[in-house]
Amino acid sequence: MQELSVPSGTVVFDEHQPCRGFPFVLAGAVRVAKQSAGGRELPLYRVQSGESCIISSSCLLGHVDYNARGTAEGPTTLALLPRPLFDELLGQAVFRDFVFALFSERMAELMQLVEEVAFRKLDQRLAALLLGKGRVVHATHQQLADELGSVREMVSRLLKGFAEQGLVKLGREQVEVLDAAGLRKMASVT
Repeated sequence: MQELSVPSGTVVFDEHQPCRGFPFVLAGAVRVAKQSAGGRELPLYRVQSGESCIISSSCLLGHVDYNARGTAEGPTTLALLPRPLFDELLGQAVFRDFVFALFSERMAELMQLVEEVAFRKLDQRLAALLLGKGRVVHATHQQLADELGSVREMVSRLLKGFAEQGLVKLGREQVEVLDAAGLRKMASVT
């Protein structure tokens, strides 16, 4: 097993690269996202300390290259099980159950993401995102757009509308929630 420490912003794995092993995040986090040809990103999930990445599992099991990008969010330490050890451990029920439990959890999260992107309007998703980040959200419009898999201009336009409705107050690199009940109502509109 190999231990790797990487600084914030490091691309841990990228699309079309071969999988070098099964990573466990020991400290920090890895943001896993799918990138379009135009450069837009859709965040898929985050791998936190104590977790592993199902895309890596999928690549190892299917003997295929990565189909997404993993980027360190803050200083991150990983333990990397090489493929031969991963294959050997799959023969043990405890490890195999761990890997497939990861698949189950992440698949449920990814299905929820697909549902949100396909069936919820961007204003609903933005309202829900703001509610999930506390009373004062310290983020740029671009960062919020990246989290939603959208573009800054759309998010800026929606935030301006939210501000005009008295739902939020906009500041430099922050959004203050003024009317959480109004945002909840907006987030739940079908």
